[in-house]
Amino acid sequence: MKRKPNPPERLRRMHDQLAEAYGPQIWWPAETPFEVILGAYLTQNTAWKSVQRSLANLRAAGALSVDGLRSITVEDLQVLIRPTGFQTRKAPALKAFVGMLDREFAGSLDRLAATPTAILRCRLLALPGVGPETADAILLYALNHAVPVADEYLRRIAERHRLLAPSAVRGDYESLVTLTRQAFAADSPASHARLFNEIHALTVAVGKAHCGRTPSCTGCPLAGDLLFAVPAPVRGTRH
Repeated sequence: MKRKPNPPERLRRMHDQLAEAYGPQIWWPAETPFEVILGAYLTQNTAWKSVQRSLANLRAAGALSVDGLRSITVEDLQVLIRPTGFQTRKAPALKAFVGMLDREFAGSLDRLAATPTAILRCRLLALPGVGPETADAILLYALNHAVPVADEYLRRIAERHRLLAPSAVRGDYESLVTLTRQAFAADSPASHARLFNEIHALTVAVGKAHCGRTPSCTGCPLAGDLLFAVPAPVRGTRH
């Protein structure tokens, strides 16, 4: 009897299925690492189209750089990023990031990126407005650290495909990160940053197309995996 693949093996297989269906995603959509960082902050609780409008405002104002953001006032920054909402929280948070960068890393993103991952993640999480998903997005996409990023789309996939127990899925970010690490544990460590980049981007792609708040499984590249999501029958149960 063929062995049923475990959840990490299934997630690794999902990556391959999604890559075949959607092709390389080439994430994050930005011109510079600092623009990635700004986007990671601004995308919290909003749609990417709104982030693009805010980034366009910042670019037009010459504030899409460390120097530019440093020189602008919080009040003016709030106006520029208004399309994303929560500007009274996000603007001071962006200023706090630049302040930390100046004080501790001489304003250099290269020095920031050279910090060991575990230390840097803790430092980012200590900043206002930075939760685990934002910290990991900055680490992976702006600073090229090999850390998985888990979001709502991955949570939905993990829950609906029963990759994790329901109690481990809801509200437990780290369980999703651990699942992703396990899925690619057999791959070369040198490839982890690229693979973590792609699996996150690919789950966003399939999430937007098929795994929204209401699932739409017809035509989904992952529909076949749902066969493994059916709970095993209880021993002694009659059919």
